[in-house]
Amino acid sequence: MSALRAFLAFLAFTSAAAKPNAGLKTWGRFSKLPYPGDEAFLYDTFPKDFIWAVGTAAYQVEGAFDKDGKGLSIWDTFTRGGNRMTTGDVGSDSYHNIHADIRAIRQLGVSHYRFSLSWSRIFPNGTRGSYNEIGTNYYRTLIKRLKEIRVQPVITLSHWDLPDHLQQTLGGWSNPELVGIFKDYADFCFQTFGDDVKYWITIDNPFVVAWHGYGTGVVAPGIKNDPDLPFRVGHILLKAHAAAWHLYNRHYRPRQQGKVSMALASHWIKPSRTRLESLRECQCSLDHVLGWFARPLFTDGDYPPCMKARLGSRLPSFTPEERAQVRGTADFFALSHGAALSFQLINDSLKFRQQELLDLRMLLYWVNAEYDKPPIFVVQSGWYVLGNTKTEDPKHMYYLKRFIAEALKSIVIDGVNVIGYTAWSLMDGFEWHREYGIRQGLYYVDFNTPDMKREPKTSATFYRNVIQKNGFPELPENRPAQGIFPCDFAWGVSANSIQVETTPSQFADPSVYLWNISNNGELMRLEGLSAPPLRRNTHCADYATIRQQVDEIRQVGVNHFHFSLNWSAVVPTGDVAHPNTTLLGYYRCFTHQLLQANVTPVVTLWHHTRLRSSLPAPLDTANKWLNRKTPEAFADYARLCYRELGAHVKIWITLNEPNDEVVSYQEGHQMLRAHALAWHVYDRKFRHTQGGKVSLALHMDWVEPAFSFSREDVEPAKRVLDFRVGWFAEPIFGSGDYPLGMRSWLRQLNSLDLPVFNEEDRQLVKGTYDFFAISHFSTKLVTHAKEDSYTYTAMLEVQHMIDTTWIKSPRPVVPWGLRKALNWVREHYSDVPVYVMANGVQEDPARFKDSLRVYYLYNYINEALKAYILDGVNLKGYFAYALSDQRDPGFGLYGHVHEEVIIIKASLSNYRNIIEHNGFPIQGAAPQQCPSMPQPCLGCHVLVKRPVVGFLALVGSGVLITLGLIIYYTAKRHKECY
Repeated sequence: MSALRAFLAFLAFTSAAAKPNAGLKTWGRFSKLPYPGDEAFLYDTFPKDFIWAVGTAAYQVEGAFDKDGKGLSIWDTFTRGGNRMTTGDVGSDSYHNIHADIRAIRQLGVSHYRFSLSWSRIFPNGTRGSYNEIGTNYYRTLIKRLKEIRVQPVITLSHWDLPDHLQQTLGGWSNPELVGIFKDYADFCFQTFGDDVKYWITIDNPFVVAWHGYGTGVVAPGIKNDPDLPFRVGHILLKAHAAAWHLYNRHYRPRQQGKVSMALASHWIKPSRTRLESLRECQCSLDHVLGWFARPLFTDGDYPPCMKARLGSRLPSFTPEERAQVRGTADFFALSHGAALSFQLINDSLKFRQQELLDLRMLLYWVNAEYDKPPIFVVQSGWYVLGNTKTEDPKHMYYLKRFIAEALKSIVIDGVNVIGYTAWSLMDGFEWHREYGIRQGLYYVDFNTPDMKREPKTSATFYRNVIQKNGFPELPENRPAQGIFPCDFAWGVSANSIQVETTPSQFADPSVYLWNISNNGELMRLEGLSAPPLRRNTHCADYATIRQQVDEIRQVGVNHFHFSLNWSAVVPTGDVAHPNTTLLGYYRCFTHQLLQANVTPVVTLWHHTRLRSSLPAPLDTANKWLNRKTPEAFADYARLCYRELGAHVKIWITLNEPNDEVVSYQEGHQMLRAHALAWHVYDRKFRHTQGGKVSLALHMDWVEPAFSFSREDVEPAKRVLDFRVGWFAEPIFGSGDYPLGMRSWLRQLNSLDLPVFNEEDRQLVKGTYDFFAISHFSTKLVTHAKEDSYTYTAMLEVQHMIDTTWIKSPRPVVPWGLRKALNWVREHYSDVPVYVMANGVQEDPARFKDSLRVYYLYNYINEALKAYILDGVNLKGYFAYALSDQRDPGFGLYGHVHEEVIIIKASLSNYRNIIEHNGFPIQGAAPQQCPSMPQPCLGCHVLVKRPVVGFLALVGSGVLITLGLIIYYTAKRHKECY
């Protein structure tokens, strides 16, 4: 492209960005970003000069509401009226605790501290004539102390706490006289503090002041019942801001070199339908909240057309002179975003039937597009915890992580000029209309101590770490690994069950047909005629479903296939002397055909599900697993399966995922005995001749401490793993008894639920394994801090939660959790061979281009490779879950349309590609040299093992009469063909 063409393209882009409603493209743009790659966590750092800040508001934290000559603010009056229970008279008592606040700010390592001036502390009645020197000195001291620790102040002139005298005598912000009064107050502040201040915010969140202070009455001054008053108040707030900006621009900017803006807050919203009208309603919703003030400042000095069209004469109008006065009066875009601002103070009436969404990144992009790429300073962002939470605030910490991560993506991926981020707030305080019911501070304040003791919360530790690293730099463990698995690595696919066809579908039609060879070639069945009955045993080739399923498995490229038998179907009566021979014959054929296709069968004897026990009816109705006879019956069933199928099956799973939390300890005890008995049966009777391996497969999602830097959370994570995995693993792979941590915890709770192994059972169970098999799907976080009762497990005293930055569908996608799970096995049970027997993700079955599953398999397998190459885990195989949506809805590599058309999903091709390369080979490296495997030839043995189909043709008048005959080839007929 020539320089001229590039310049013209740039002009076209910038002019398009400056057009009204340019933000409308935001929703379309984000809907087209690659999924789920765009939702993955971004490891990167912020620009070197990025502003890291923390903030407070005067009324929330200062206290000393009537000390040293301070006048009343509208919040001092508002909190004493109506049915409000508490006030901010003391707050966090920052007025008397500058040293404690400075210590906290220094500990965080921020570069900037945003705080507001209490207008009525400086001018008790709101005007210069009431000037209060002592109140002013408080701020002089605070700024001086900030300079000493090299932290820059970001000062807000008015953060909702208008002097009450101005409200009582003039009607507050509803009176145009406030424009001049505010300008004079700003003049004093610029003159008094301006030499040390480079960022000024005139008014915080004018939407809340106007809409809720003078409309709904939710916040001070609590005026309501005049639906048009908020718009008149907003008009005056804009004029007041503009007057202060022009004052600074003319008289102070040349010397002080500072910047001035107005802090604007907004929610985010998404269309309820994928229609242009819904998008326009979203745009209009943002215009009514953010655009109400942003458009006059950043675009044309006037209100958004959507507001003007819908409100008409209710919305004040600007004269041409006023538009010129307001337009361009912001040196940066000061954006507030968070729980108190975005979710609790946006009326449904302003959402216009669309759906509110928590998304800082999309909001930043919209602001960037709508207002022609202004530098954006996020001056307030955060979450909250319930008022009874102390120093452990996991929810706050992970929301903070989410917002910072979204700001980083906005810079790195979206090209938005975000210049700073402000965590809100420094410490707990009075939370406006929520009073002390929530806490938003990074520092916990004990309101019951005389000095309002401050303690850092875990969110403060997290924020300090982010600041020190300037974001989330990529670490070696975050990078994809390169390398390959060993030549004998088991690549597999799992299915909970297979399609069973107990009635042969091949050669089952006895009809006689006319073949109209001279005309249209159709076959026409002759009524009343049939071939003589076939006098032969059922053949493997008689089952069309076997060939179809084996072909599907072969196309995946795997060398192993894992499926489960149905105990209750194989032995319906519970008596192995009377099994379902037809079903056993089908399983025999299926496993034999897998071997013929060079696919090793991996067979589970019993698969635990919550919906049904799958036990034979006599056991199902007689206490199920609590019946002492069930383990022996299971051993008999295992013996039957080994005998009938063992010639083809070399890897057996006795119990699949028995360690479900809904299983009682007594049931689990009998399951352990059942597994052990089945293992010993194989070891003593079949291993020598069949040469196979036997173990059980445990469900093992990873459990990570919510605060990895906190010992108090490491212990709960260990405890959950003991109860979920060690419960079954330790008796078999370890000591022969339940984990010590499990026993001691239950003893501490005075619980006698956990059975005791007698010496006979201990010897029976211990060491009954040939490998360690796990099913792994996702990861959870745990903390000892109780915050939400619905995710709290009282018995284990742990809170379950997730990192809000994780991809979810519906369970979190956390690839590194698999590596940690594999390392847990290695650390606990040394060099035991390990198989990942099931690993997959649920995705909309209609999404055949299943990009989430493609992402999932690639990254989870890569983490498995890290465990093998970097950590020394003795990993022997990996099985993707699952083969088909037909048997395992939402998890399949194959999709189905109306149960007839089979669709190969994108994930299948990607998984096959990984298998073909045996991992992720280093580019340019010599190919791995592995012994060649024999190629399958499913038709090579037709004359040896199968009957031959022949045709007898009778010709007459151009019509062939065909009679299907079965001609038996008697040489070398093998038992496994039946």
